[in-house]
Amino acid sequence: MPIIINLDVMLAKRKMRSNELAEKVGITTANLSILKTGKAKAIRFSTLEAICEILECQPGDIMEYIPEKET
Repeated sequence: MPIIINLDVMLAKRKMRSNELAEKVGITTANLSILKTGKAKAIRFSTLEAICEILECQPGDIMEYIPEKET
């Protein structure tokens, strides 16, 4: 998948645990785990906004687009 999630990096920089972020955002730790592992099919803008507000970052700090190489 060409979208890479760098949420663990931001959590480490902010010295925050996943369960703390999930609680502050208002999502389950299971849903946050799905997002962190890149298995999520979509993310609501409201969830992305809450994550960015809490981690004091930009969406590009936690998500990165890397094009797949053509074969």
